[in-house]
Amino acid sequence: MTSGIHTVGKGLRLAKWRPTLLLGAGIALASGALLAAARSDNPSSDDVVGTIEGDTIALQGPMTVEMVHGQIKTVLRSGNDIRVKSGRARLDLVEGGQISICGPAHMSVLKSGGSLTLALDTGIIHVHIEGKPALTVYTAQIQARPIAIGSSPEDALIGFEAPGTMCVKASSGAIRLEQQLTAQNVIVPQGGDVLVKDGRLEGLQNTPGHCSCELQIAKDTERVPELSRLATTDEIRQQELEVKKAPPPQEKPQKTLAAAKEEPVYQVFMPPLSYDAHAAVQNDNFDPKLILLVRRVRVRPTLIFQGRVEEPTVAPKAVAAKTPTPTKATSSATAPAQNDDSVVNRVRAFFRRLFS
Repeated sequence: MTSGIHTVGKGLRLAKWRPTLLLGAGIALASGALLAAARSDNPSSDDVVGTIEGDTIALQGPMTVEMVHGQIKTVLRSGNDIRVKSGRARLDLVEGGQISICGPAHMSVLKSGGSLTLALDTGIIHVHIEGKPALTVYTAQIQARPIAIGSSPEDALIGFEAPGTMCVKASSGAIRLEQQLTAQNVIVPQGGDVLVKDGRLEGLQNTPGHCSCELQIAKDTERVPELSRLATTDEIRQQELEVKKAPPPQEKPQKTLAAAKEEPVYQVFMPPLSYDAHAAVQNDNFDPKLILLVRRVRVRPTLIFQGRVEEPTVAPKAVAAKTPTPTKATSSATAPAQNDDSVVNRVRAFFRRLFS
């Protein structure tokens, strides 16, 4: 009996604790989900690649928009897909290096620890790295890895001049090229500029002047604060001397305004017009005879001639005998004298015709 009672008591105790255990398991699962969500919302800074900016770029993948040195920047993270439609884009790495992308270009970025991997599909990239990160560029057939010489920075240009033609230039340091299918590798020395056609590494020759993609210098947009201060006595004296030395302003002569072109002014006086929106036919209560047209002009002043009329000098009479002149010649000579009007008569006739 005692054992049976104890057995029943244990079963009751287990049944009593079972809901508590289920509740604890649910809380643990919920807290785990919240932690996972918090980690996804606040990713670690280890996968941050850098900031990118460009004119016409399209990004796809994890990224954030942050305020960097007072400017809004797009921060790339590992796993991002970059497409430069035209022009150039600049990727400033968090380690201090720089990658210039010349479009049209398409590439993907993957970062793991201190290694940075670029999967280049099209376009040209110019890489300038000082020590970190360790960069590897993958294409469809070739794997390119810059190699630093001593403490000098890595400066390399890798890209596609045309489909199937890859250009590699080692400006500073060397570049190791490896064929992904055959594992064949070759090193491009510093200063080398080669073309790789169809992924073949045999017989590479130095052929400069094919691909070009210059690095973009970041603009220093930080504004230095300007502090206002009072002017010193020396500065005030210097300013007064400059004012005294300055030549006095020359007074511009007042130019007489040319008389405006004299044109007649027309003015129309007429009764107001009326319009009734509700009427189907407007009332014809307007008489055109009531329109008055006024033309305003400036009357010219009367011309006044000043001077004196001198009596013509009389020629001395000749002693010669008078010769009879024909009457026809006399009449013809007097006719032009009568028709010849003076200047005053011409002016008078002109004004008569003007105002008549």
